Amino acid sequence: MPSNTIPNPTLEAWDRLEGDYAMRAILPLNGSKAWAIGMVNAGPFDTPDQCFAAADTVWKALPPEDWQQAFDSHPRIGETKAKAATEQSLAMSATEQAAAKPDAATSAALAGANREYEAKFGRLFIVCATGKTAAEMLRILKTRLRNDPATELHEAAEQQRQITQLRLRKWLGVA
Repeated sequence: MPSNTIPNPTLEAWDRLEGDYAMRAILPLNGSKAWAIGMVNAGPFDTPDQCFAAADTVWKALPPEDWQQAFDSHPRIGETKAKAATEQSLAMSATEQAAAKPDAATSAALAGANREYEAKFGRLFIVCATGKTAAEMLRILKTRLRNDPATELHEAAEQQRQITQLRLRKWLGVA
């Protein structure tokens, strides 16, 4: 039996928390309060797999305004501050971007491309950065600048979904 289908002590402890405490505990994994409330309402979860599935279901059912709240919980690629984030969320973002290590030229290119993206789409660029170099993220950013707004909104939401899944796995200690 895979390890993510058996009971998980972190998940069991979270399931015992009262509503607001449970919401605040899971919020840094995504950044959207509506998502965190949806997860509390979807629980309790017997296994991590149930939690992972619920995370996707809740995320995909949210309107774009709630996606935006999650997007705002991230710093720009290569930066350490976010519009609205918990300290735990910022620490996760720093870990996720750890492989980036941009040189001065790539940092400058990322900053310029981030500004161009924000001017075009009205939000910061979201990418699942785990394991990606700064050059890879820059290439992805430049490619996504060619998207129309509706396509890009859904791509950003998909990237956020992937980030949330990675954070849930780390939180629950499931590879």
